[in-house]
Amino acid sequence: MSVPFYVSPEQVMKDKADFARKGIARGRAVVVVACTDGIVFASENASRALHKISEIYDRVAFAAVGKYNEFENLRVAGVRYADLRGYSYDRDDVTARGLANAYAQTLGTIFTTESKPYEVELVVAEVGATPEQDQVYRLTYDGSVADEHGYVAMGGSAEQITAHLAEHWQPGMDLPAALRLAVQALGSDAAAAAAGSGPRAISADQLEVAVLERARTRRTFRRLGAPALADLLGTGGDGDADGGAGEGAAAPGPDTPPEPPA
Repeated sequence: MSVPFYVSPEQVMKDKADFARKGIARGRAVVVVACTDGIVFASENASRALHKISEIYDRVAFAAVGKYNEFENLRVAGVRYADLRGYSYDRDDVTARGLANAYAQTLGTIFTTESKPYEVELVVAEVGATPEQDQVYRLTYDGSVADEHGYVAMGGSAEQITAHLAEHWQPGMDLPAALRLAVQALGSDAAAAAAGSGPRAISADQLEVAVLERARTRRTFRRLGAPALADLLGTGGDGDADGGAGEGAAAPGPDTPPEPPA
């Protein structure tokens, strides 16, 4: 008679957690930064169709890293939850806290009962009337929920990016400053740290950026395309992320004669 194979519950949970963390670390990071004008979401994503940042409801947005098909299922479920609750009760009853609790129950159940956990990490954010009323929740693969303040980074190289945000973020930043900080933080990933050459430059067409704008009424979510990003970053489409002139371009001096008319 053969002895049944036995694995302790602690080992099973550890193996699942290691598996999920490895899958999440392979994805590109997402950065969320709070500012006076709202909440900024930024990610390095060249795809114009497969979004990592999406709108959920009027003042609630969603960002994710990991396997696209898994967090897309969660996004669709969140939209249905918000629509049903807003229709059944009131639009103000749809909150980031309620959505985060629903996601936490789903992820926790999948992690403990299914053989394969979801390889995802989520951020659910709600913009308030004032910066003090903003809500940002980070959810991990096992259903754990953390209430974040000011900024959050998740995905690959999250430790390096979080260290950059902790060093440079400060309360009272406006939208352009928060966006520049988010892009610089994305460029300070493990590859840039290994090269030792400072944050790498990321062009506007390689970014996926959205913002929950505090001043907008009803639907506050707005995506920022490459032209708007270039204006906010101060690059004008050709400069660097710090708003300076492009490499090799000379700034006109006060004694530079005007060009003759064509």
